[in-house]
Amino acid sequence: MLVFFATQLVGAVLPNVPLFIAASACGLALDLFLQHKQPGLLSLLGKIRLDVTVRQLFRDMLIMVGLLRIEGINPLHEQAPLTVGLLLFYLVHFACQAAAILVRRSRQLPFVTRNIDASALRLSEAPPRLFARQHGRRLLRLAAPVTAGLLVTAGTKDAVWGGAGLVIGLLISIGGTAHLATWLLPRKRVANEAAALRWLDKWLADYQPTVGMYFSGGNSSAYQANMWLSTLAALDGKPIIVLRERFMVQKIDATDVPVVCLPKVAHLMRLEHSTLKVLLHPANSGKTSQVLRIPSIKHAFINHGESDKLSSCNPYAKAYDEVWVAGPAARERYQLADIGVEDKDVVEVGRPQLAPIRPYAGVPTGALGGAGTDHFTTVLYAPTWEGWDGNPGNTSVILAGENIVRELLTDPKVRLLYKPHPMTGSVDPRAGRANDRIRAMIAEANTKRSGDRPGPEAAAELARRADELNRLTSTSFRPSADEIERMKLQGAPDGDRAAAVAAATTAWESAYWASLPVWEHQIVTGPRPAIFTCFNQADVLISDVSSVVSDYLTSEKPYAVANTSGMTEEEFRAAFPTVRAATILTPEAEGMAGLLEAVRDPEKDTLAAARSELKVHLLGPSDPPSLVRFNQATQALCDKADERRARMATRLSDEIPSQREARDAAEEMELESGSPEPEETATV
Repeated sequence: MLVFFATQLVGAVLPNVPLFIAASACGLALDLFLQHKQPGLLSLLGKIRLDVTVRQLFRDMLIMVGLLRIEGINPLHEQAPLTVGLLLFYLVHFACQAAAILVRRSRQLPFVTRNIDASALRLSEAPPRLFARQHGRRLLRLAAPVTAGLLVTAGTKDAVWGGAGLVIGLLISIGGTAHLATWLLPRKRVANEAAALRWLDKWLADYQPTVGMYFSGGNSSAYQANMWLSTLAALDGKPIIVLRERFMVQKIDATDVPVVCLPKVAHLMRLEHSTLKVLLHPANSGKTSQVLRIPSIKHAFINHGESDKLSSCNPYAKAYDEVWVAGPAARERYQLADIGVEDKDVVEVGRPQLAPIRPYAGVPTGALGGAGTDHFTTVLYAPTWEGWDGNPGNTSVILAGENIVRELLTDPKVRLLYKPHPMTGSVDPRAGRANDRIRAMIAEANTKRSGDRPGPEAAAELARRADELNRLTSTSFRPSADEIERMKLQGAPDGDRAAAVAAATTAWESAYWASLPVWEHQIVTGPRPAIFTCFNQADVLISDVSSVVSDYLTSEKPYAVANTSGMTEEEFRAAFPTVRAATILTPEAEGMAGLLEAVRDPEKDTLAAARSELKVHLLGPSDPPSLVRFNQATQALCDKADERRARMATRLSDEIPSQREARDAAEEMELESGSPEPEETATV
């Protein structure tokens, strides 16, 4: 871009018309290309005050210098009108930018909702994105006919072409600005902040929520909340989801539960005056402390997984009224951690999300040969990510991942499912590079295998199921749709959409696995298929010390854990209860052969009883079901919130008469001493 600017300057000063025209056109074309393909790169130029407006203004200034230097163009009669027209073009551009700012501000409510009928807020469709939110692209696109006309004038020395380009640019700019300004008129203007907050208070009073899930996090953390959606929807009472980041509203999976996003603390405090009694917290965040300030709401930390890592015993947990865990193992973990969480505040509720995981059905068919010799042992390798503390034992991807995958790929009767954590490589680049190498190894191994593939009908069925699921789980938005338009489209759901989504998801998962060859290794990424359906496909799991192991144990199928902590096997088993019924793999993948033998031959599976015992220790008893226990814990905490509100109401009613008596006594003393009677305003 700098080369084009320099070349344009040289071509304008010499003047060299071909060089001048080529540099000017290429500079604009490059800017347009980068606006679409590399906007992040252009943001760096904005940090040094070389934003799109400055670049285009400089480009046009050089064009006018070039026209002034080219012989045959009259500066007074031909170039002067072009200069005035160009100034008018920029005036309209700045007017359009001002209108865009006003429209965006008028269309930002103090909250965002989903699954709620908010039509009373006068929600409307969004204005054209080009004029409302893409000022860089708008300027360059509208400048294209202007620049083209001026460059043709430079080549032909005929000012008519420049005038025509300016007229086209001005007409489109003025028309677009006028159209954009109509969103400031009353018929298109949404409710102001005060009216919107009054509506929110009324909706809370009408809906009367009792239990909610509070969540705040980054782009890749939405899975922590999504895993609790079905549980929240199944609870007794009126559930609600409370978010803090506007973008997170669209990250939450399909659900019928009302969603309210309250970015500002002042607006979040309005929940104190609602009927909300309990908030469940699947994760800690900096903004969690803000909602903990509401005394009328009880708070329970439910976490987004059960593991033996230190992050599962964060000292932040003592800020909550209760900490809900799956089973006795987590209770013991908190007491051993000695972080201030009292045992009386720990409640065992199980893991209600694990219901879709199928139990162990015995040794895989054909694992011992005979009629089923074509059966593959399906191994799920699901390592966790590297974590924030840099502990090398957090993830096996860096030290052991390639060795584990290499050992599995050398076995001709193994089918590998590789599902890395979505945050792999986000902290330690080595994990990201190792993950890339593992994926390359799997792709190469697949080129050396062959076999029958499902017919085209399988792919057609998968596409049909995917369309059905997408229709239920996603809302189709126009490219120009903004927050307000999405709120309008995502109003109150029709019917029992959650049940339809569950059925469609099950059908899609069946079609997905049926569309894949049984001999082909798979790399599973993204939210679908979910980890639980991968559990059901696998004969054995290989993972790290993480919640994946605890969840997988509900199936009681064999599993292995990679020890990259530097501990001996005895120390490793003693430190982490989740690995006590596991085959321990070294960083060199030693122990893999024994693991596969135990899967294929039940007589060599010596850990079956240990897995059954550990399952109860980690996840609690199966009777009553986890969802029942979870619901009971919710109702018990709601009762505590009611008791606290009753105590506060009684205390307040006792204090008011005392205050009146004190005031009356003070007035009597003033009258007896001859002081003038207090004015009415002072009494009030």
